[in-house]
Amino acid sequence: MSDDAKETLQRYLTAQRDALRWKLEGLSERELRMPMTDTGTNLLGLVKHVATVTTDYFGACVGRPFPEQLAWNDERAEDNADMWADADESPESVLGLWDRAWAHADASIAALPLDAPAHVPWWGDRGDTTLQRLLVHMIAEVARHAGHADIVREALDGTAGLRDGVSNLPQQDARWWSAYVARLRAVAEGASAQRPAAAAPSSAGPQVMAPGSAPS
Repeated sequence: MSDDAKETLQRYLTAQRDALRWKLEGLSERELRMPMTDTGTNLLGLVKHVATVTTDYFGACVGRPFPEQLAWNDERAEDNADMWADADESPESVLGLWDRAWAHADASIAALPLDAPAHVPWWGDRGDTTLQRLLVHMIAEVARHAGHADIVREALDGTAGLRDGVSNLPQQDARWWSAYVARLRAVAEGASAQRPAAAAPSSAGPQVMAPGSAPS
């Protein structure tokens, strides 16, 4: 519960959010909006979603409501409304929300001790919690979506790396990477001939808790 502990948690959270935001740099509006998976994952939507849940967790959940009403965050909004930007929402407006959401979050974190009470209505009977738990939760939340952004960005234009200035990847040329991927593909193709098929997944559908993922 020390100040050092809060500083450490906030540093990790900041690193993850900066990594996610960086994945949008240098892309056209078409690329920012382009859905790259069968469930519509897109870079601008990831940023909009993370900004939205940030206004919740470090806003009303800690008694410091975010001053803006976000229409897509209303319980009557259509499904996944926070996961993409419609034609009337420019990239600049989404990034502006991102900046305001995190400025509000930083102010809340600075103003409150780690053991400050918090309440998350969508966590059910575990909804009564603390700022410390919210920080841990949001580190996991943002890191998950930063990972999504890693894959989406690489699929769009081949850009990869941990964060600006730090690739965290072997410094090899395109020929090496091509051979590496070919080797992995060959191993994957050979595996099906060596081992029986994996067991079928459970028929139970996914559990969903909005607006953020459920607490661990």
